[in-house]
Amino acid sequence: MTEPFAPPGPPVTALPEPAGADDGPPPARFAYDVHTWKEIGHLLANLPVSLIGFTYTVTMLFTGAGLAVTVIGLPLLAVGLVGARLLGRLERARARKLLGVRVEEPSRLPWRGARRLWPRLWLALKDPVGWRTVLYELMRLPWGIVTFVVTLTGLFVLWPVLPFVVRALANADRAMVRGLLSPSDELERRIAELESDRGVVVDTAAADLRRIERDLHDGAQARLVNLAMGLGLAKEKLLEDPDAAASMVEEAHGEVKLALQELRDLARGIHPAVLTDRGLDAALSSVASRCTVPVTVTVDLDERPAAAIEGIAYFTVSELLQNVSKHSGARSASVEAWRSDGRLFLQVRDDGHGGARMDGGTGMRGLADRLDAVDGLFVVDSPVGGPTTVTAELPWRDRSGHLAPNPRTARRAPARGRR
Repeated sequence: MTEPFAPPGPPVTALPEPAGADDGPPPARFAYDVHTWKEIGHLLANLPVSLIGFTYTVTMLFTGAGLAVTVIGLPLLAVGLVGARLLGRLERARARKLLGVRVEEPSRLPWRGARRLWPRLWLALKDPVGWRTVLYELMRLPWGIVTFVVTLTGLFVLWPVLPFVVRALANADRAMVRGLLSPSDELERRIAELESDRGVVVDTAAADLRRIERDLHDGAQARLVNLAMGLGLAKEKLLEDPDAAASMVEEAHGEVKLALQELRDLARGIHPAVLTDRGLDAALSSVASRCTVPVTVTVDLDERPAAAIEGIAYFTVSELLQNVSKHSGARSASVEAWRSDGRLFLQVRDDGHGGARMDGGTGMRGLADRLDAVDGLFVVDSPVGGPTTVTAELPWRDRSGHLAPNPRTARRAPARGRR
């Protein structure tokens, strides 16, 4: 296991970059570098690409509008708008590859909510992403001609200052891509994010059910079957050989104890009773006591969060402490939990050999996905040689169901140093 912040300094939560944000290419200079050549290639490709897009758009618009009085006009226009979405995706990919513009993909049309023909038709006809792509393609033809002519001419007569001319033209292209091909607004990006998170939640719940079923089938159920067989044999021998029957009953008693222990462990894995009865402080202390290295637990919460948030926090720390036991080689560890600015923070540190990664097969990726599904964040800082710090951040929802503001729109996240 390992850590994500430079101890003893305060942990700083890394928030996702806003849509369309990118570092951009380095400043233009007289020497032609790789960025300049990419921009030149993009501008020269504007003409043929815009010709294809313009032809498709005009044909689609005139055909759909001209046949609107018939039964096939509006369906043709709807299909054309769906195709325009594909053109927009190709343009975003081209801008990403050649201009370095990182624009998020718009959310897909919610076809599942519209099962009949006319609701689907109306959904496609009112699609703002499709119409903005149509506007983009109509504007691109004259712009593509200008950029093609200026760039091609500049390669022969303006080559000393061409990088600066190309940069200005490419910046105009970047502005058009961000303005017309970005998701409609923050709400649309949020919808796409929630759709992805919902899939993670469903997959996680299905995986948990399979794990519980497997544990019951291979553990307690198998022991109870053996217990039933043993008691049946003991019943047959009760009159013939009382001593053998007593021995078999004794073995069955041992099986009962083991089955009960396995059922307790399974119930604790579903939701520990100590968490429900006494809260996060006692539950984290309980899970820390089962770690193979000494663990210091510090919980600074003036009230209990909602049961769902409390459960996620518990199982996150439990999984991280299991990693400390199995993989870290640490001599000591610490767990901290605190609330700040409407967020619940968890931080697990150890002094092990470090090198923990999200893809290292220790369940880190799964934990990150689970936290992301509830608007949480998960950061791992684990340099080789240690120490390791893992910081998890969850939205604070109190027992009445009140949810603090979503931090994904915040400019800065709260930080906390060692106490």
